[in-house]
Amino acid sequence: MSECTHDCSTCGENCSERTAESFRKNLREGASVKKVIAVVSGKGGVGKSLVTCLMASEMQRRGFRCAVLDADITGPSIPKSFGVHEPCMGTDEYLLPATTHTGLQLMSMNLILENETEPVVWRGPVIAGAVTQFWTDVLWQDVDYMFVDMPPGTGDVPLTVFQSLPVDGIVIVTTPQDLVGMIVEKAVHMAELMHIPVIGLVENMSYFKCPDCGREHAIFGESRVEKLAAQYGIAHTAKLPIDPVITTMVDAGEVESVSGEAVSPIVDVIQKEL
Repeated sequence: MSECTHDCSTCGENCSERTAESFRKNLREGASVKKVIAVVSGKGGVGKSLVTCLMASEMQRRGFRCAVLDADITGPSIPKSFGVHEPCMGTDEYLLPATTHTGLQLMSMNLILENETEPVVWRGPVIAGAVTQFWTDVLWQDVDYMFVDMPPGTGDVPLTVFQSLPVDGIVIVTTPQDLVGMIVEKAVHMAELMHIPVIGLVENMSYFKCPDCGREHAIFGESRVEKLAAQYGIAHTAKLPIDPVITTMVDAGEVESVSGEAVSPIVDVIQKEL
């Protein structure tokens, strides 16, 4: 079968007769990834990349070998968060993932561009193909947990990841605004369509803790994470605060030094149940 372009009107294949496993892409010989967790949201700007970085860093601190596959091809931010700016190396046959100072493995479009500010102006099928190659053409080395930072929405790339990679579960990222409830529902329904379990729901920008009085202020409205979790049958939740210190550390490429306490409830579930 030729590479899927996701344009069914031009395709002669009868995909309805194929099993989910038949769409899966294999890692290259010598690569190893045990578990894959996708971090998703139905919209942009909610903090998927931050949550991905924090979970991967926390799991790495617990003694596991972790990796981040940056599937946001046109808006990659993972390397900068980890302070990685040098291009990845490779051979004619494969690419080697970049590594952070704690040994966490990374692959991102910014690691193969000549200039990391160069825009990627590609159509959807080409972008989806690049994500697939990040899985098949990279020599991932004994990875226990791979976290996939997804682009927003439910288009080509999420579909490609869910079909081509053996995703064990997804983490949905949201914020307190009412609008996001609808977005969470879209992500949940896509997970159901792809028969992938939802591990947990993370509410970013949940509150701001005043450094003077210690009180928590709901800047973007009262938290809705528990209500949403109950509504969609999601058992595990976490809340991330608005914290200028975290922003400063991420901008400086020091996300691995940020405490993972806020995402620990979700990381605990991943470690115990996957």
